[in-house]
Amino acid sequence: MAASPTPRPKPPDPRANPAGAALAGLQLPLPLAVAYSGGADSTVLLLAAARRWPGQVQAIHVHHGLQDAADGFEAHCRATCEAIGVPLQVRRVHARHASGESPEEVARIARYQALARAARDAGLQSVLLGQHADDQVETLLLALSRGAGLPGLAAMPPVFQRDGMVFVRPLLALRAQAIRGWLRAQGITVVEDPTNTDLAFTRNRIRHVLLPALEECFPQYRETFARSSRHAAQAQELLETVAQEDLQRMGGTPALTALQRLPRARQANALRHWLRAAHGASASAAQLEELLDQVADCTTRGHRIRIKVGRGFVQREGERLRYVEE
Repeated sequence: MAASPTPRPKPPDPRANPAGAALAGLQLPLPLAVAYSGGADSTVLLLAAARRWPGQVQAIHVHHGLQDAADGFEAHCRATCEAIGVPLQVRRVHARHASGESPEEVARIARYQALARAARDAGLQSVLLGQHADDQVETLLLALSRGAGLPGLAAMPPVFQRDGMVFVRPLLALRAQAIRGWLRAQGITVVEDPTNTDLAFTRNRIRHVLLPALEECFPQYRETFARSSRHAAQAQELLETVAQEDLQRMGGTPALTALQRLPRARQANALRHWLRAAHGASASAAQLEELLDQVADCTTRGHRIRIKVGRGFVQREGERLRYVEE
């Protein structure tokens, strides 16, 4: 008796892909890229994007070199992209942090720079990112744990520009459960980052300990938290407009006499915006308070200001403040 042939697995049903609805009404300039790690979120996004814009999608994989499994991640991404006919770029980065730097932040900066550079080199118009509703909640809770202001409470914007490239997060209303449920149902294999279960990382403690408790107490927390983040983003947009107008009246950079005429909170708003928008620097609460105190005390020509902020210093040059890189 002949042995029964081994049944082939069914191809995934693209119509059921939960990311498909998120992309259905999205109008973006083409061609574009998907930031593809090989994990669940970026896999769902890549499959949906390749169906939504056939022949107009590329994948970009960033190899950080920080884990022994990184070569395996790359190999998985190459095999998946070959199977679905999507071109893949792999960019290797050196994301090792120096003493006193956040390893997560250093890796994040290196990743965005590599994605933007790869997309520009390929003539692509935007990069899609796979963050979803649970990621948005984690970002908000991290910001709250650090005492963040409105920019932090606004969490992740759906569209933003960085390093000369437009980034889009189309899945922010989609739950992680829907993503993983579809992948399991379709029998699609994804890579699993071993650090995602390490509770030494605050984000993982939020994901594995805090979010289940929130789910039990407040089942709609994703939607209500997202609404609070949108309110924070709107308020921050208004503050940015006020800061821009204040700085324009000063000639584009902070002028001491003009600053001193403003209420302290408005001074802080203008200085935060100037540092972030013009220099990519973010002052801590203590640094900003010290800077405001120095501005208030600056009543003579000989008063010197030099305060460390980020990778440089805010210092006085005549009647203006300048930011000088180290």
